[in-house]
Amino acid sequence: MVSAPLSSVSVGNGAKERLRLWIRLLRASRIVESELRERLKREFNSTLPRFDVMAALYRAPDGMLMSDLSRFLLVSNGNVTGIVDRLVSDGFVVRAQREGDRRTSIVRLTARGEEEFRSMAAIHEGWIGELLGDVAEDDARRLSAMLKSFRSNWEGEA
Repeated sequence: MVSAPLSSVSVGNGAKERLRLWIRLLRASRIVESELRERLKREFNSTLPRFDVMAALYRAPDGMLMSDLSRFLLVSNGNVTGIVDRLVSDGFVVRAQREGDRRTSIVRLTARGEEEFRSMAAIHEGWIGELLGDVAEDDARRLSAMLKSFRSNWEGEA
């Protein structure tokens, strides 16, 4: 994660504090992600990437192109294809050819997939509430806004 101790890094203008922030964000993210992975596996025999794909599709009831899905999730087309293939075989997702273009397909949740995701999402929300329960609501709102602003600065989003 870090190749040199912070004391050996010689930087100015708040760079050391930003580096500490990055390490703390990364560590917190990894801890929460690890716990979510374990709970999804134990409670739903599912994975976090599978949950993420279902969440993205849940937000797009008309479906998504596979390429859009992989871009949205920031993963390769190959990673998404494997997950979608398993979701299709489990009856949670359907794949259809895009009208006028046989090379692209649109995927969307089935009714069963929507039901399964709603169940998972409700439990997931409770887990997040538990794992981040020590963060005051105002602090969570403020930090979320700061991170959104940061993201928009380097991704060109508003």
